[in-house]
Amino acid sequence: MVAATSLEQARTAYAERRWSDAVDWFDRAEGGPATLSGDDLDRFAMAADLVGLGERVIELGTLAHEAHLAAGHPDRAAYTATWISLESMNSGNPSQGMGWLARAQRLIERLDEPGAAAGFVLVPEALAALYAGEAGRAIELFGRAGEIAERTDDPDVAAFALLGSGQAAIMAGDPSRGIRMFDEVMVSVTAGEVGPVPSGIVYCAVIGYCHLTFELARAIEWTRALDRWCDDQPSLVAFSGQCHAHRAELFRLHGAWADALSAARLAEERLVAGDLGAAFGAHYQQAEVLRLRGEFDAAEARYVKAAESGWEPQPGLALLRLDEGRAPLAQSLIRRSAEGADPATRCHLLPAVVSIEVAAGDVDAARVAADELAEMQRSNPSAMLGAIAAYAEGEVRLAHGDAAGAFTRLRIAREAWVEAGAPYEVARCRVLMARARRALDEDEAAELEEGLAEAAFAELGAVVALAALARQRGAGAHGDVPLTDREVEVLRAVARGITNREVASELRLSEKTVARHLSNIFGKLGIASRAAATAYAYEHGLV
Repeated sequence: MVAATSLEQARTAYAERRWSDAVDWFDRAEGGPATLSGDDLDRFAMAADLVGLGERVIELGTLAHEAHLAAGHPDRAAYTATWISLESMNSGNPSQGMGWLARAQRLIERLDEPGAAAGFVLVPEALAALYAGEAGRAIELFGRAGEIAERTDDPDVAAFALLGSGQAAIMAGDPSRGIRMFDEVMVSVTAGEVGPVPSGIVYCAVIGYCHLTFELARAIEWTRALDRWCDDQPSLVAFSGQCHAHRAELFRLHGAWADALSAARLAEERLVAGDLGAAFGAHYQQAEVLRLRGEFDAAEARYVKAAESGWEPQPGLALLRLDEGRAPLAQSLIRRSAEGADPATRCHLLPAVVSIEVAAGDVDAARVAADELAEMQRSNPSAMLGAIAAYAEGEVRLAHGDAAGAFTRLRIAREAWVEAGAPYEVARCRVLMARARRALDEDEAAELEEGLAEAAFAELGAVVALAALARQRGAGAHGDVPLTDREVEVLRAVARGITNREVASELRLSEKTVARHLSNIFGKLGIASRAAATAYAYEHGLV
């Protein structure tokens, strides 16, 4: 009686998406997991996956596979073997994953009438083609998987097939088609037709690709939907960290940098709890905010942590080198990352390519990159990509001496960023517009643009941009503008190597106030990093 009650409780908890409770009740089943049916073991494995117990997923999946075979259900056994294959590959065990995939394929070959597993088993092969850059092959395989899913009425395989087809289309240079496929698969996910783990995978993949293809409105819409999905499952660990990382990126774009850091730190906490998919985003989003705030050492440490996830932390790391005044190194890093990248990733890198090439003095290379970006924008007419392409064009025209043409393009970019609610990007446009106006002898208008940009940078705590603007306005070398007593206190504390949070605690200020003081210090001294501030403090006997 107790065993039956435990099993019923486990099934009820699973149906109600109380994943921790489901795991607890399945664990209490009389005789242990080995006595459960294949279907119950599949549920047990999914629940364990969702609460971050990755080490148990393979073990439970193996038991489920064996239970399906023992019950005379080879199609279900092949389906479970494919899941184990994907889990093994995602957890860094590719040989084990290939072994399980081979077993699934062998089982399916023996079936006279294979079911949904025949479509599911194509997914790992299609993903391998996708990651190898073979977009055409991936589209073919995902298409076949989708046909089988439709015939066998399997919504999970159908979702994977449509998601993968969209990713492959974007990789092949057809972002509009890929986005249409994403919209379609999200309909089935938000309608609750897809299982919990496939739903989480689709949510995070679609949002990631929306960011990659500059589909800002969609990224916001689906991130909100993912927020609601996660909130409805309090014990959820898997995908929750990725959700926080996506939120961090949106906060950063909209100028809420403190909120972006908080969200990225939450993503890191969920990473530690078991959401391994949050590894890159959690660290990269922290690094980006820290870089913009001039905390270069802390930013570099986060970029390194992001790189440990297996993905290049670009364009952020290259832009960090540029902010440090190491343009040749930045140029080398961004060129190597962009070379051979698939169209979607390359499009994401090209804005930094333009800025870095201009800073390094290779205006011709910047022109090539800006033209390529404009061509990509024509095939993907998103508002955000339009703003980025217009800014790049303005940047290159200004470098070529075409101030009037540059101003026109930069104004278009500024208006688009205003509409998107991106204050940092608006201020960046104003800085270049001011340079264009000065070249056109419109000094008074240039002063207005610079003043607005300075106010925005100061409010954000964008000390690097503020320092660059100070140099543009002729702030002069170290010591031209005296620091206030409070700024000297902040500078002394920073020179001791402590963080903004520690400075705030020591001086009894808010962290935001410390960031503003540091912005003022960087701007007045015409410097761009904490290291330079420390050097100044020692050179002038402040410590």
